[in-house]
Amino acid sequence: MELGRRERKKQQTRQAISDVATTLFFERGFDAVTVAEVAAAADVAVQTVFNHFPAKEDLFFDESGWWRGPAQAIGEAPADADPIDVLEAQYLAGTRGRFDVGHLATWKQFVRTIEDSPALLARRRLAASELEILLTEALDERSPDHLRNRLIAALYAAAQNVLEEQLMGILSDQASPQEVAQAQVELEKAVAEVFAVLRRGLA
Repeated sequence: MELGRRERKKQQTRQAISDVATTLFFERGFDAVTVAEVAAAADVAVQTVFNHFPAKEDLFFDESGWWRGPAQAIGEAPADADPIDVLEAQYLAGTRGRFDVGHLATWKQFVRTIEDSPALLARRRLAASELEILLTEALDERSPDHLRNRLIAALYAAAQNVLEEQLMGILSDQASPQEVAQAQVELEKAVAEVFAVLRRGLA
C-alpha cells in the first residue's frame, strides 16, 4: 500500500509538471521557456523535473511511445490481414479522438508550437524515423519482402504528414460542432483517398 501511495504521488507530480509545462509552452513558445521556469511554476526543484523528463523536449512530447502505435497494430493484426487496411484503421482510430471540439483546438495549438520550434521539429523527425524503423520490423515479421516493407513504412509516415496538413487546413479554431462534424467527414474521405493511393502504388 505504501508503494502504491508513493507511485501515485510520483504520477501526480509528473502530471502536474507536464500540465504546467504545456501551458507555458503554448503561451510563450517552446524555445522561450526554460526548464527552470517550468520547475518554478510547478513548485518543484529543477532536478525533480529531470527525474521525470530526461530532456526538455520530453516535457512537450509527453505521450511517450505514440510512434509505436502502427507497429503494434501490425503485430496484433491477424496473419492474413492486409497491412494497409490495418494501418488505415489504426490511423483513423487515432484521428477520430481529435474531433472533440476542445481537444481539436488543443491539438492544433500543439502542432503550431512544434512548427515554431526547431528543437521540437528535430525531435518529431527522430520520432518519425523511429516509427518507420519499428513499423518495418513489424512488417518484416510477417513478410520476407524487406524492400516492400520498408517502402510501406516510409509511405505511411509520409501519409501521416499529408493528412496532418489536411486536418490543420480544413477547420478553423473556433469551429461549431456542426463544422467539426463536417470536417471529420472530409478528413475521413481524405484518409480513404490517401490509403487508396498507397494500395494502388503497392499493387
